[in-house]
Amino acid sequence: MFFGWQHADFRENGGFHPPAQIQTVLYGMPPVNIRVPQVHGLPNPAAQAAINRQILQQAQRLHDQQVQAQIPGTTEMTGYYEIKTNERNVLSLIQVNGAYTPPMAHGMTFADSLTFTLEDGKIWPLSELFKPGAAYVERLSELVAAQIRERDVPVLEPFRQIRPDQDYYLADKSIVIYFQLYELSPYYVGFPMFPISLYAVQDLIREGSPADRLLAST
Repeated sequence: MFFGWQHADFRENGGFHPPAQIQTVLYGMPPVNIRVPQVHGLPNPAAQAAINRQILQQAQRLHDQQVQAQIPGTTEMTGYYEIKTNERNVLSLIQVNGAYTPPMAHGMTFADSLTFTLEDGKIWPLSELFKPGAAYVERLSELVAAQIRERDVPVLEPFRQIRPDQDYYLADKSIVIYFQLYELSPYYVGFPMFPISLYAVQDLIREGSPADRLLAST
């Protein structure tokens, strides 16, 4: 585990203080540098601990997945994160891990995202954003397919539909569906991302879910 030989560097975001205050924790020693977000200042300590634990576990999974993808040698690895939503007691983020071990032809990158409600620390998979029995896979797949055509996104094989647990994050009033390297497109495309307005799926959204909360925001 990379947490076995860590040093930590805490840097608080300055200026505006969002509902969840974010600290960056730096793990590893060069050539491995992994920056992981941790939340603090939440009124529910149990929820805060649960959120931070899940984020750390995700970072560890990305690290382990990357180790499996590399050849023996000196691996240069960088991990970072982006906060996509931090409002209305919703936190949605993505963590990315990129690595390269010479003499590989090119590096490999993996990404994973998490969406929480801050008051209880609950993780929201894609399916739970929508009403029970809602045809969200079909609706989102139609909207992704339309963007593939409109944007002329290169695909490795004809796109049919997303997975029920497809990777996503929430940003503004959009749900961003994305695919891993090689999952949909050739390597050079990177991570194909498809922002979909929440208004386009509003009739399917579960009441009280993070998506519903963002729709209700002004």
